[in-house]
Amino acid sequence: MEGLGDGSASAAPPVSQWWQDSSRLFQHYLDKTTPHTTYRWIGTLVLASIYAFRVFYVQGFYIVSYGLGIYLLNLVIGFLSPLVDPELEPSDEPLLPTKGSDEFKPFIRRLPEFKFWYSFTKAFCVAFVMTFFSVFDVPVFWPILLCYWIVLFVLTMRRQIAHMIKYKYIPINLGKQKYGGKKSSASSSSTRAE
Repeated sequence: MEGLGDGSASAAPPVSQWWQDSSRLFQHYLDKTTPHTTYRWIGTLVLASIYAFRVFYVQGFYIVSYGLGIYLLNLVIGFLSPLVDPELEPSDEPLLPTKGSDEFKPFIRRLPEFKFWYSFTKAFCVAFVMTFFSVFDVPVFWPILLCYWIVLFVLTMRRQIAHMIKYKYIPINLGKQKYGGKKSSASSSSTRAE
């Protein structure tokens, strides 16, 4: 009886070892892509284009595309939202600066850019694989789904933009802020010297 259990136990470690090695290798290459934001997004746009071409070529899988669109909308909302929502967790002090004299507090996203990209890319990969199985090609009238998604997108983004205006935060980093203070003080000091 002991010999029977030993054979199955010895077969499991190589499979689990292979799984651990491959997931470690995948994580290694995923970590190497972290600083290359532009190239990651270009690759994702290429993948999204391939998916769009596949759906257009097959003329189906509209329900998969609709589900993908809803999931991506959820990701975008997470990307644009602050980590601590002032509406949900009221406190005595403001969590985001509301005046110019307030202390600077950086905007921390609920969904960081790398996780946003990774989830975005995984969603397109899963949706692309689903287009090869006819069980997911549910016949629907796609213009209704498209109109409903557009209405959902507009209403959701309007609410998100109103939240951004109310709590005065901008989730997009537009680069380092430049101040014009040095030029004005330099010109006034040169006039004093004369």
